[in-house]
Amino acid sequence: MQGMKVGIVGASGYSGEVLVKLLLAHPSVQLAAVTSRSQAGKRLSAVIPAVRGVDRGLVFSDSDAAALAASDIELFFLALPHGAAAAYAKALVAGGKRVIDLSADFRIADLATYERYYGAHHAPELIPQARFVLPEITAPAWRTEARLVAAPGCYPTSILLPLVPLLRAGLVSRDHIVANSASGVSGAGKKAEEMYLFAERAESMKAYGLVKHRHLAEIEEQLALHTGAPTMIQFNPHLVPMRRGIATTITVPAARGAGIDAVYAAWNAAYADRPFVQILASGETPDTAHVVGTNRLDMSAVHDPRTSNFIITSAEDNLMKGASGQAVQIMNLWSGFPETAGLA
Repeated sequence: MQGMKVGIVGASGYSGEVLVKLLLAHPSVQLAAVTSRSQAGKRLSAVIPAVRGVDRGLVFSDSDAAALAASDIELFFLALPHGAAAAYAKALVAGGKRVIDLSADFRIADLATYERYYGAHHAPELIPQARFVLPEITAPAWRTEARLVAAPGCYPTSILLPLVPLLRAGLVSRDHIVANSASGVSGAGKKAEEMYLFAERAESMKAYGLVKHRHLAEIEEQLALHTGAPTMIQFNPHLVPMRRGIATTITVPAARGAGIDAVYAAWNAAYADRPFVQILASGETPDTAHVVGTNRLDMSAVHDPRTSNFIITSAEDNLMKGASGQAVQIMNLWSGFPETAGLA
């Protein structure tokens, strides 16, 4: 097929596999390269059997950054662990390519904050050039300014989309915000560790990363940037026995005089024309079963008059709106395609 040529670096992981499926079916792009050091030389359909018959004969190549930078491919997705993506971003941006990074390497604008949560950065000179893009809340200037885009994390997406309009409108307090999130096991990536074995995770739920989960830095930095003031939250992630999906419950004190109608008015003003945010009626809580396989975030809220808190719930597919689907949404907007292309 004809279309804009795109490539995926790190196409054999969970996010990479979802990207492969989305891009092979996209009406306006040609998936021209899939790379994986561990799978180099193997047919795409042998590693990802779900694409048999539609894989267009693609074969995994080695992840050679210089060769990719010299290719005729216009845009690359980096579906790599944090730390590994920066070196590829450096070579590809220098080669004039557009890059959408699904790792955490360019999500945090403050280098000291990044290093506190992730350790040494391997391309700090690129941080000022990178643009964090959550399509529904990021001002559209990035579409002409950026060469390197950081796609948001899965947990942050589930928290930022509900909270940002309410903080901007002054409807909720900036103090005592608590976000409890539950994620499917695929959020940890494709790795063989005892903690992620079926026998360990089945019939099990546990909190992890308390107090200093890495996504906390991204969440708080973006809340400050998008709402004009520092905002701290208590973030409590949990691992639950499902493959895909994130369910988040946010408890936040209501501002004096703010009611549930004001919450919904702020959400409707922010997201009325956004195809991937669905606002459910108050009392109808989102369900991960209804969003898995979609690029949608569902959310709703109720008011508790006893505690004067708003209880906000959201649900998304961590591999779609939380990763690969959102990355394709970003590509669509960046390239002038319909926002829903390949995602509806």
